[in-house]
Amino acid sequence: MSKTKKSEFSPNDYVVYPAHGVGQILSIEEQEIAGIKLELFVISFEKDKMTLRVPTNKAVEIGMRSLSTPDVVNQAMKTLKGKAKVKRAMWSRRAQEYEQKINSGDLIAIAEVVRDLHRTDDQREQSYSERQLYEAALERLTREVAAVSGAAEGDAAKQVDEVLMSRAA
Repeated sequence: MSKTKKSEFSPNDYVVYPAHGVGQILSIEEQEIAGIKLELFVISFEKDKMTLRVPTNKAVEIGMRSLSTPDVVNQAMKTLKGKAKVKRAMWSRRAQEYEQKINSGDLIAIAEVVRDLHRTDDQREQSYSERQLYEAALERLTREVAAVSGAAEGDAAKQVDEVLMSRAA
């Protein structure tokens, strides 16, 4: 992969950071760390009340990317409509796989986690860890859907919920 150029991401752009989801670049600043001058993206994750500084030359390497296109969002919605694929592996192994998918930052993989862990009212209860993973994946998915469509997060959540409910019907 080539080194990230300043032009790839610019202030006010929304980006997806794999481990934290959708954030907005506030600025690009230079800082001296351990005697080395570094150029950093300052990314704000408003919902988590967190600010992250990412070296510009490492951004692509760590998986930071622009928001998905509307086509990818539509593909994610189609994924949600699919039938849940629950492997018969031990929960700890499945939980690890789900965690990896969520932290990959890949919208389709996150949609798969939401689809696989979604429970309707007539299905068995989720364990605490299942619910935690489901909510984390759902939040990442709705934040990116909202950011791509320019809608409020609540509207995006309704849209995702409608797709999940239409699957159950």
